[in-house]
Amino acid sequence: MADTFFHPVSGFDLPRFAGVPTFMRLPHVPQNHPRLPEVNIGLIGVPWDSGTTNRPGPRHGPRQLRDSSTMIRAQHPTSGMRPFEAANCADLGDVGPNPADIPDSMTRITEFYDAVSGAGIIPLTAGGDHLASLPVLRALARTAPLGMIHFDSHTDLFHSYFNGTMYTHGTPFRRAVEEGLLDPGRVVQIGLRGTMYDTEDRDFAAANGIRLILIEEFFARGVADVMAEAREIVGAGPTYVSYDIDFVDPTFAPGTGTPEVGGPNSFQALQVVRELEGLDIAGADLVEVSPPFDTSGGTAFLGASIMFELLCVMAGQHAREGKA
Repeated sequence: MADTFFHPVSGFDLPRFAGVPTFMRLPHVPQNHPRLPEVNIGLIGVPWDSGTTNRPGPRHGPRQLRDSSTMIRAQHPTSGMRPFEAANCADLGDVGPNPADIPDSMTRITEFYDAVSGAGIIPLTAGGDHLASLPVLRALARTAPLGMIHFDSHTDLFHSYFNGTMYTHGTPFRRAVEEGLLDPGRVVQIGLRGTMYDTEDRDFAAANGIRLILIEEFFARGVADVMAEAREIVGAGPTYVSYDIDFVDPTFAPGTGTPEVGGPNSFQALQVVRELEGLDIAGADLVEVSPPFDTSGGTAFLGASIMFELLCVMAGQHAREGKA
């Protein structure tokens, strides 16, 4: 009899509104589980938003994303990819943060991902605010800097906030470049827009070779052309994918802390991920879903759908590499 342990629960077997929600109805495999060594792609929650500088709430994102993801089914509608058959996927649970202590929380997150990486598992993360990406990168880039494709309306490249606060959701990728976690020549940021304090973040990008694609260029060139350049920038080396839900126009994703008008629609939000096919993805995240501002639940469902698109690309990569 076939081993179906790593397959999600089907809506034909248990209604989607029933049962304990896990990411995409996958098995919960915590770090002490005997089958952890068999996991290829681990879905992880980081319920933490201590880096938020305006509207809080992303700490509740992973729980809402889990609930919304019960609507995800087994097969991609256009590619035919069945990710749960191409790779062993599991919900590895949440990193337990310290909501009163940013450095301690980052240490906890890095230690959790050290264990995940040490087990040979590629992580797909649900945040949390965008500062959560930094401690994840500290674990994944221990041996060499990574490239990064970053979907966002903001660069998150600021030096500091509030007279010297170095760790907020507006600074993670500045720190990641400074710490040697990212190769700036292999970093591209897509969808940037909105009013600005100044040009400090963009000046840092220009000085370090980070490619910025503003929303005007994104729309002028189209998804396929922009993403072809993004793939060329990161090349064949290991690459991190970071997806802030505020990349999407707030008409389609209002449930986030720092929305910016004039962004892509929900279909384009999926298209850009589909164009990641063929990359060497070392890990990915979907961050900044804030349930208190998501009264319809539509933002969380879009976030869960983006996570499924990411999972399909990552599972395809696993299948091509012929890993057991």
